[in-house]
Order: sequence, then C-alpha cells, then structure tokens
Amino acid sequence: MTLRPAFLLVTALFVVACGSDQPASSEVVAEDPAETLNKLFDEHFERSLMLSPIGATSIGDDRYDDQYANSIGPEHRELSQALDEEFLQRLLKIDRDALSSQDKLSYDFFKLKREISLAGDQFPWHLAPMNQFRSATSSFVNLGSGSGIHPFKTVKNYDDFLGRIDGFVVYVDQSIDNMKEGIRQGVTQPKILMAKLVPQLESQLVDSAEESGFYSPVLNMPDDFSEADKERLRGAYKEAIESKILPAFERLNNFIGDEYMGAARESVGLFAVPDGEAWYAHNVRAITTTDYTPEEIHQIGLGEVERIHGEMRGVMEAVGFEGSLNEFFEYVYSDPQFFFDEPEELIQAYRDMSAHIESLAPGLFKLFPKTPFEVRRVEPFREASSSKGSYQSGSPDGTRPGIFYANAYNVGIRPKWDMISLFLHEAIPGHHFQISLARESEDLPRFRRFGGSTAYTEGWGLYSEYLGREMGLYEDPMDLFGSLNAELWRSIRLVVDTGIHAKGWTRQQVLDFMYANSAVSETRAVSEAERFMAIPGQALAYKIGQLKILEIRRSAEARLGDAFDIREFHAQLLKDGPLPLSMLEAKMNRWVESLM
Repeated sequence: MTLRPAFLLVTALFVVACGSDQPASSEVVAEDPAETLNKLFDEHFERSLMLSPIGATSIGDDRYDDQYANSIGPEHRELSQALDEEFLQRLLKIDRDALSSQDKLSYDFFKLKREISLAGDQFPWHLAPMNQFRSATSSFVNLGSGSGIHPFKTVKNYDDFLGRIDGFVVYVDQSIDNMKEGIRQGVTQPKILMAKLVPQLESQLVDSAEESGFYSPVLNMPDDFSEADKERLRGAYKEAIESKILPAFERLNNFIGDEYMGAARESVGLFAVPDGEAWYAHNVRAITTTDYTPEEIHQIGLGEVERIHGEMRGVMEAVGFEGSLNEFFEYVYSDPQFFFDEPEELIQAYRDMSAHIESLAPGLFKLFPKTPFEVRRVEPFREASSSKGSYQSGSPDGTRPGIFYANAYNVGIRPKWDMISLFLHEAIPGHHFQISLARESEDLPRFRRFGGSTAYTEGWGLYSEYLGREMGLYEDPMDLFGSLNAELWRSIRLVVDTGIHAKGWTRQQVLDFMYANSAVSETRAVSEAERFMAIPGQALAYKIGQLKILEIRRSAEARLGDAFDIREFHAQLLKDGPLPLSMLEAKMNRWVESLM
C-alpha cells in the first residue's frame, strides 16, 4: 500500500514549507483569519482523505481507490491522533472573534470534532474491531461485489480493487492480532454477537473464485474492455480471490472459532469491560452531542414509550379493535392482510410511494437535491442479515445516485403498515434530502458537507417520519400506527441501550421489555437487541435528535406566530449541513431573532 509513504510525504512537505526561509520584507501582511481558517479546513480534509481511502471513494474522489486503510493498526491510529492534535492547536491560534457567523459555526464544529475524537482515543475500541453488525469483512464483500461504492466501470477501476484486496488482507491480520491483545486485556465482544459473525464469514468460504461474490464484477465487465484486458483481469481476480481473500477469511474464521469464542464475554453491556462506564458515557456525549447522562436518557425513553402507547390506543379505537394493546400488537403482526405475498410487490410499492411522496414534498420544502434517487432491492448475498431498509448516499457529481435499499427477504414478516415511515426516514425527505443537500453545498467546508453529526442526521430522519402527518400520508389509521410504532422503537432504544450498557440489563431483559411494549416479531427483536449490544450508544441518536428538532420548531412557531413559514424553516435546518444539536439550536434561535 502507498498510504503511509504518501501521507508522510505530504506531512514532510508541509513542515519544510512552514520552516523555509521567507524573503526579507519591510512589511508583513497578516493573513485574513477567515482565509487562514478555510485553508486549514482544506488541508485537514485532504490529509484525512489519505487516511480514509474508502471515505474518499464514497464522496466520488478516486485518488485512493487502490487503497484500504489499516485503520486499527498502531501506525494509522498514531497518525490520526497526531492529525487531531496538530489541527486543534492550529485552530486555537485563529482569532474566532474576527470571523463571520458562518465561519464561527465551522470553527466551533471543527473544534468539537477534534476534541471528541481525541477523547475517544483513550478507549481501546481497536481491540474489539468486529461483530455481527459492523465488520470490515461484510462491508468489503459489498465493496467488491460490484453493487457497492467502489466503481467497476473502467480497467483502472478493476486494477484499483486488486490493490484494495492487499490492504484488506493486512486489515484482517491486524484484526486477529488486535483481538488477541483484547483477550489479554479483557476487552472482548459478547460471545453471542461473535456467534452471529461466524455464519457471515463462512458464507464467503467457497471452493473456487468463480463461486465468490468478489468474482461478480469479472462476470459483468463492460463490453468496451479489450479481450486482452478481460483475460488479464479474469486471471488476476481468480488469483487474488483464491490466494488472498479466501485464505484471509479462513484465517479469521478459524481464529474466532478456535480461540476467540472461548474467550469472548458472556456479558452484553459495555459496563463489563475495563473502564466501560466512562467509555459508554463518552459514547453518549459524542453521539447525542448533548450533556444528557445515561440515566436522564433512560427516563426520557420511558416517558416517550408511555406517551406513544396512548396514541396507539387511539388507533385501536379508530379501527374498532377490542382488546389490550399487546393483543393489538399480536394482531398487526399476524393478520395476512398486512403482508405482501411476493417480494416484487413490496419493491414496486416502494417505487410507487417514491413518486407520490416526491410530488407532495414542495408543500413543505423549498430546497431540493440535484442528486438522482432510486429504489433498489437488497442484494441476495446480504439480505438475510440486512435491516429492512437503508440509504446509500449518492456522489455530488450525480454519477452515483442516492439509493434506498428495500429488503424483501422473507416478505411475509414485513408489514405494509410500516413502509411509509421507513421510506420517509431513509429516503425522501429523510436521508436523501439531508445528505444530498449538504454534499451539494459547495460554499460549506468539505468537512461539513461530507462529515456528520449522528444525532442531527438520524434526528432529521425520525422528524421526517413525523412529517408524514402533515403530508397526509397517514390517513389510514394503520399507516399512522406504523409511524407510531417506528417512533416507539426509537423511544424503546433509549431505554434498552442505556439499560444494557449503563444499568447491566441482560439480553433477555431487553427482549422482555421489547415484547411487553411493542409490536415486534422475534426476528426483529433479537436483531435490534443485538445491534444495541454491538454499537453502544448509536441508537440514542434518533429520538434525542428528533425531540430537539421538534423543540426548536415549536419554539419558532410560538415566537413567530403567523410569520412562521414551514418551507423556510426546513431550508434553514438543512442548508448548513449536519450540526451538533446545541449548535443547531443556537443557530436556529439566531434565525428566529432575525425575523422578529
């Protein structure tokens, strides 16, 4: 890989330039603080891309398409930490008071990101790098299948991926080394999660290259490739798959089965690992961008669960259902009228929904993304373990569309009544609008266009589900129930995520709480519970973010009265990209004050 030398060369050049002799001058002209700030942002972004080649590919930058970062290795982690430290110190030398309001937003956000990143470095996240929900192995399968973000359109694209394979093998072997050290330090994944990773790995252990999903791009090479290139690439991919990828998967699978499973922990919460309580508290602050404690979030969740149950009882009354709330939950998940018979029916329903919702959006929005959008079915190789729906962002130049992936696997467990809220969240006006508009805002620094704040992004997604009420999409009481059930899930997440990682709940306690308080199949309950175990704190972002956005909106409506314009409000929320919640609230307050 060329990642390390390239990065070190740029660093060396920067040091030389800064230390070189300057021509003598009788007058030194100080650089404008805003100019200094934006040069700093640009330099940091460029140097960050060298450390994150997959991230570069995701935004349409192909300079590092032949690389795969060993991000859990000591050298990479040291470089990342040094980058944070250097740029934080350089930022603090800039006069913030001399900046415009927009540049102050960028200054504060950049500062917060560096501080959060440095605070996270004290925790040994790299010693438990894989689980069933997030693993480099699963994401690499998607990357190399031809359906992910790595392009397979030119001969160079194909050659680039061969380079990525070399980097991936290094990462896999680093993972094994790190997990061995994690065992020694008592930092391991829950055993039940690793048991779910094993089948994912074994699914890739085929007998020949031609049977591998990594060979799919070879079977679909563009017609304009020369026969010589096609023949060379067939041989190169066969060799790489059989001598590099398959052995790497086998080494990892054998290590997990032979060594790691026996040492993995029976507990499921982060509290059980060394310094786990502080680690989880850090995650909560970093993900929610608030000062809430785990206990405060736990209580917010309980209150929201109770409120939403009350609205659900209103739906029961509207449809004439007689019985308890739990009996209604059982009914909506068992009656055949609520399910499609064939997978393609579900996919077509989403495509029809997409056109309808897009036609309604101008009633609430004045800003629309240029990035194209489409609905696709989740590919067979990953549908059994994928969520019911997800969004993959497009590239700013429009060459890769934003994609809503709908999962039609086992269609008989996917109710019709939750489709609208899911689409609103993942697609339009949820992640597609928010992410695409941010990426298309060329006047913003790139770290704001392409970076993120999880609480903002997922909070916007859940708020978008709420907007279905104002778009007239929940006129059928069962569709309204679907929206309430989705919101209920995000509220339950506040309770169980904090329960698992801060209060010592067991997996069974989590499942029992879910079954008692929601309409959920066993399959989804288990999947959700194990997701929370795998990514401590991430599930808090949705509801905390939505509640803050609703709070900001209600304050603006109350203060502006008849002058409140929902289309302008949404434009103001979206135009500056994803911000930490505290910064978003302050910015929106300034906007309201400017209109009063």
